[in-house]
Amino acid sequence: SHDGKSHTHTPVIHSLRSCQELSETPEHLFHLQVAVRGVSIILSTPEHQITSTRTEKLPAMPQKPENEPVVVQGNKNAASDKLQRVRKWSISKYKCTRQVLSEKLGRGSRTVDLDLEPRLELLRYDQQRFENIAKLAQTLSNQLYQFTVTQKTLGDAFSELSVKTPTLHVEFGVNAEAQKFLSKNGKTLSEAITAFTLDINTLINKTIEDTMITAKQYEAARIEYDAYRVDLEELNLGPRDANTVPKLERAQKEFQSQKERYQRIRDDLSVKVKLLEENKVKVLHNQLWLLHGALVTHSLASHSFLKQNIQEAMENLRKCGVDAPSFLEES
Repeated sequence: SHDGKSHTHTPVIHSLRSCQELSETPEHLFHLQVAVRGVSIILSTPEHQITSTRTEKLPAMPQKPENEPVVVQGNKNAASDKLQRVRKWSISKYKCTRQVLSEKLGRGSRTVDLDLEPRLELLRYDQQRFENIAKLAQTLSNQLYQFTVTQKTLGDAFSELSVKTPTLHVEFGVNAEAQKFLSKNGKTLSEAITAFTLDINTLINKTIEDTMITAKQYEAARIEYDAYRVDLEELNLGPRDANTVPKLERAQKEFQSQKERYQRIRDDLSVKVKLLEENKVKVLHNQLWLLHGALVTHSLASHSFLKQNIQEAMENLRKCGVDAPSFLEES
């Protein structure tokens, strides 16, 4: 009946009216909208009669996972270029390795520069000899420095005994002064030898080494040039058809590129070797004369001081008079 329906929906109507009263204030408007969405909404007339029923549903919102991977479109052209470079590098390394093995086994031919390579061999030999000279000179400088330290210690001991032994004052004194002077003079020579060593090491580790790095680049370019040369020669000996002609043209182009690179590095190395030979002569000329001058100065200064020192000692002995008679003479 009509009365039964009214009684059935009365609680829902009262709930709706309560929500309407709460929605009169702005702060409850949002809560009212949330409460009404997703449930059956009952509309009533002023006479509390039901006129319609409607259900409102929220649209489904797609949810993204928090750690969803992002797909980035790569540059296909860049990847293709990189792949081509890797492929070209692999082929070049294979050819060079094959060329090196064939040369070591005595089966392959190699390009020889009859003017440059003997000079490089001499330069390697000179580098080894200069390294040996530098090591020996440094050893001499270290030993000479230790020797001067010992001389100074000995001179101090002589000085102390000269004071405490009046009867041998002159003898201890002349030796003390000689050892101290030789110690000081020896340190000057040790410093001169160390300077010589440093300049030789600069020549070895910088000037010569820079040229040797270029020589290594030249050798690598020579091996690569010979590898492409042998490859071209093998293709020229084979048959000519539609498949081999494009390969032959490509091999000819690669060979020409390697030849130009090889000649460019060879010319640079030839200039460096020539400049190094001139610079080596100048550096060694100056340093060898400086070392010899230091040795001469050390020897002359030592000789001059010792000569003057012995003269002064003899004068002091004469001033002291005749030696006192011995115990046996007195008895």
